[in-house]
Amino acid sequence: MPVSDNAFALPGGIATGVGSWPGADPREAAATVVGELGRLPHLVELPARGLGADMIGRVSGLLVDMQFDSTTRGYRLGARPGAVSRRANDLLRTDLDALEEAWETGGLAGSGHPVKVQVAGPLSVAAEVELPGGHRILTDSGALRDLSESLAEGVANHVAEVAKRLGTPVILQIDEPHLTAVLNGTLKGVSVLNTVRAMPEPEALHVLDAVAARQSVPVLIHSCADRPALGFLRTSAASAIGFDLAAIGTRDLDRIGELLDAGKHLVLGLVPTTEPAKPVTWRDIAEPGVRLIDRLGFPRRLLADQILVSPACGLAGASLSWARRAVSLAAETARAYADEPEALSFE
Repeated sequence: MPVSDNAFALPGGIATGVGSWPGADPREAAATVVGELGRLPHLVELPARGLGADMIGRVSGLLVDMQFDSTTRGYRLGARPGAVSRRANDLLRTDLDALEEAWETGGLAGSGHPVKVQVAGPLSVAAEVELPGGHRILTDSGALRDLSESLAEGVANHVAEVAKRLGTPVILQIDEPHLTAVLNGTLKGVSVLNTVRAMPEPEALHVLDAVAARQSVPVLIHSCADRPALGFLRTSAASAIGFDLAAIGTRDLDRIGELLDAGKHLVLGLVPTTEPAKPVTWRDIAEPGVRLIDRLGFPRRLLADQILVSPACGLAGASLSWARRAVSLAAETARAYADEPEALSFE
């Protein structure tokens, strides 16, 4: 499927965050992200707040005519709205209020800078959330279809609300951390006798694009998998693909080149999610991305046109001090990519 017609609205040469943030203070988190990532700040997730605040639980506050209950193993489809969906919705309202406040006080009102929102994708939600009988939603094609359609509608409503409240363009990030496992059939069933089959790529693409193609804004699909399914993602409706560059091997280079040739933007996860043992500078962070473009044989100007910079994954497990340093390093690296890509030298 070709890149979305909204791809022109997705800038290059800037930094953004992946999603999660340490702590439980939405105002502090929003102020930091707006201050450090002003070209593309994001609506942060604060999973430390517990039920309904994590990536999967948050979805319950977005779904239309579907909701989750909690179980000892995680989440399960519920018959009626309950505590999980109410709490997820309340927390999302609080986060939006905090972002709107930071947007105003941070001077971004009227700037035209886009904002990014994140949502767990249908395949990963279906891989984690159970049916009432205990099996994964992924094992029931009808339930999976209903989930994808409900999520598509709920996310479109959410995106419209964010755009209206902030008066600015929105970019949607769909997180699919379990995508590779879904395609490879490596998810475990409820017992050794109940396996979860590998999902054929055309079927998985239909489920994912039912959400991505429904949106009227540029879509970024992000995967923190050890082996992101880059070839599969090239055929998706997404305008951009995000991944941890440290998870990429020589075998993946052709796939990355194909993504760039297809006109998709790349969000390179370059900054470690936890503080390294040795101090790092923006030059240490920038080098792998520059060497990747050089190795692929693309002009370095691509760093300013089609490359965005982010942490490798969410920062919920980082210390607050490193989370702040991580987004600062991402922003410094992106500025170098945008301003002087040809002059960057690493000896």
